Amino acid sequence: MTSPTEPHRHDVVIVGGGAAGLSAAVTLARSLRDVLVIDAGEPRNAPAVGAHNLLGREGVAPLDLLEAGRQEAAAYGAQIRRGRATTARRTPDGFDVTLADGDTVTARRLLLATGLVDELPDVPGVRELWGTHVLHCPYCHGYEVRGRRIGVLATSPNALHQTLLLRQLSADITLFLHEAPEPDDEAWVQLEALGICVVTGQVRELARDGDCLRAVVLADGHAFAVDAVAVQPRFVARGDLYEQLGGTLTENPLGRHITRDPAGATDLPGVWTAGNAGDLSAMVGASAAQGVMAGAAINADLVMADVHAAVQARATARRS
Repeated sequence: MTSPTEPHRHDVVIVGGGAAGLSAAVTLARSLRDVLVIDAGEPRNAPAVGAHNLLGREGVAPLDLLEAGRQEAAAYGAQIRRGRATTARRTPDGFDVTLADGDTVTARRLLLATGLVDELPDVPGVRELWGTHVLHCPYCHGYEVRGRRIGVLATSPNALHQTLLLRQLSADITLFLHEAPEPDDEAWVQLEALGICVVTGQVRELARDGDCLRAVVLADGHAFAVDAVAVQPRFVARGDLYEQLGGTLTENPLGRHITRDPAGATDLPGVWTAGNAGDLSAMVGASAAQGVMAGAAINADLVMADVHAAVQARATARRS
């Protein structure tokens, strides 16, 4: 039993109030778990007009989707707390998570649904137009620029794959090599066969008129009119709390992430992850699904912990 001087201990603290975190909260709360979601209120897709490939909610505004998710989680008893989790440490009974306001919450299990940071190319105009005229995922926002003039700002070898995917959506594709390596012979054949224009030279900026993209401008001043630009950010998981607990982020060609198993369990006992923190390519629907799976796995883990404790207590009572 918790004494009056001891802090309330939640079954699960979820750090991150996006699709993954809220889906996990619903799953856990429906299993009558005491759940607290810490939400910094900084969803990655906030600049986007709509979230796509989401069955039954196609094109929903991202902020509207999250508000509905908060209401659903709260209806089952989950607590939603606005704030930023700054530190996490393991305790004999679970975890302490401290917020930016200095308050500390405790939990038996911890789910990190902290998402990732998009490290964008250092080209003026990219950040200002990110999520509107500058995109990265053909599946998330490619349809909205179908048939238009699309430029691909290359910063890595993956730009070729991105270019070929976008060619499915428009016949007017221009690949700006910028800082990427020259395509190999096979790639040149593919680009030429598809009629994709390739421009060499450093990109100086994306010219814009207010919030409207006008052109890709090279260092020599040459400008190419475009309606949208695709870039490949470097994806870096928000992994500060994971590292504080002793974890190490894993490097891959797209960036850095938290390694997890199919149910979301990490290498750290008692710590799970869901969404982009552990899967850099997960879209909204996939992140939500991972939240459900992680929530179910955490509940099952707690069930077995409670069963073990009950068996031990019964055995102790019989011996006394």
